[in-house]
Amino acid sequence: MKLINELLTSRLVAIVRGITRGEARIAGAGLAAGGVKLMEVTMNTEEALDIIQDWRSLYNGRAYVGAGTVLNVKMAKEAVAAGAEFLISPNVDLNVIAYALEQGVDVWPGAMTPTEIVSAFQAGAEAVKLFPMASLGPGYLREIRAPLDQIPLIATGGVSLGNIAEYYEAGANAVGIGSSLLPKDALAAGNAERIAECARPFVEASVVRKG
Repeated sequence: MKLINELLTSRLVAIVRGITRGEARIAGAGLAAGGVKLMEVTMNTEEALDIIQDWRSLYNGRAYVGAGTVLNVKMAKEAVAAGAEFLISPNVDLNVIAYALEQGVDVWPGAMTPTEIVSAFQAGAEAVKLFPMASLGPGYLREIRAPLDQIPLIATGGVSLGNIAEYYEAGANAVGIGSSLLPKDALAAGNAERIAECARPFVEASVVRKG
C-alpha cells in the first residue's frame, strides 16, 4: 500500500528517536490516540526493529509505521523485514530509493539543495524531506517552493506548535516533528494520555481545510 496520499492528507510524521521499547509503547499509544497517522522510529534507536514490529502489531489500521535515519540498503532491508511501511532518511541514497521501489514501500529521502531534491524525486521518491529545517528556516522553503512546486516536501527539524502554520504557509506539504510531540516527563511517567493531549493540537493544525 502506497502512503503518499496519507502523507499529503494528514501532513504530519511523528519522529521517535532514542527511547526504549517500553517507552515506545507509551509513545505509540499516545500518538495514535492523539490522531497521528504516520509514526517513524529512527534506525539509530537501539531497539528500532522491535519497536517497528510492536507498533505494526498494536496500531495496524490506525497508524502507519515507518523507519527513519535509513542510511543504506542494509538498514532498509532490516526495516522492511521488521514491517516498516515507509522509509525516511536524512540523505539521498539512490540505492535505498531503488530498493524501496522494488519492495513497493514509500521512500521519502532527506535533501537540502534543489539539485538533491530533484535528483531524489526523479529517482522515484514520492516526497522529499527538506532537512535540516531548524537551520534553513521557512524562508528557504519559500524560496525553493516556487521552482519545485511539483515535488512534495516534508519540512523536518525545528517545527513547533508555534511555527507549524508558518511552514505550511511557506509551502510544506507535510512536517516531521520529534521531541515537541513527546514530553519527556510524560514518557517517564508512562502517561500516554498526556502525549495524546500534546499531539492533538499538531494534528488539528495540519488538517487540510476544504471550502
